[in-house]
Amino acid sequence: MDRRAYLQTVGAVGVSATLAGCQGGSDDTIVPGTNATFPPFEYTQDGEIVGFDVALAEEVIDRAGYEVGEWVDIDFGSLIPSLNDGDIDLIAAGMTIEPGRKEQIDFSDPYWEASQAVLVRADGGFQPGSVDELADRRVGAQAGTTGEGQIEDLIEAGTITESDYRQYENYTLAVQDLENGNVDAVVIDVPVAQNFTAERSVAVAFEIDTGEQYGLGMRQDDDRIADINDAIAEIREDGTYDDLVAEWHE
Repeated sequence: MDRRAYLQTVGAVGVSATLAGCQGGSDDTIVPGTNATFPPFEYTQDGEIVGFDVALAEEVIDRAGYEVGEWVDIDFGSLIPSLNDGDIDLIAAGMTIEPGRKEQIDFSDPYWEASQAVLVRADGGFQPGSVDELADRRVGAQAGTTGEGQIEDLIEAGTITESDYRQYENYTLAVQDLENGNVDAVVIDVPVAQNFTAERSVAVAFEIDTGEQYGLGMRQDDDRIADINDAIAEIREDGTYDDLVAEWHE
């Protein structure tokens, strides 16, 4: 998956920091990066980056014995290049652990499991029950995500055509286009889709069971990932993880 996204050039401007002149933290500081358009995992509220991933990453970094640097908010497709360039030290962005990414970065132990949802207009006449019913329909996804990977698989299978695919910089734009009738469906992670259904006139038509797992991303030469994994295990054991889930997902 993500055959296009990893070829993108780093150039997005962060909400809380820009990449120009920005470098990752010292040995004692971990600078986290995200793409804050993925509620409830990461999004902006009153000019601040918040969400489950943000709270989780900050807790994990602190438990691991490091300082949390200033968050960097950039385009999703720029996260891995920025990590490997040393502009950030950790990715917390609802990023699925998958072989193509593991060739470029290391992942922490998984902290979330998810599948994909097909989102449609709640009051629309198009209510598909399977991927086959997406044929001849305009379908959207965010660039560089598992949702885009699912659509690319459907294109390769001949279920939908390349011309019917709409690629978006983030899912907020994709859902806006869905509400406006410019696309017929959007493929998106299940928990994020559920968040949109609570706030927008959209509904989950059906789910695609992909068995994905999210992980925190770090450079392959960064030995601090062992401390990060120990911290993830610790917050699971002492109930902090469940508290964060309750706060951000329920």
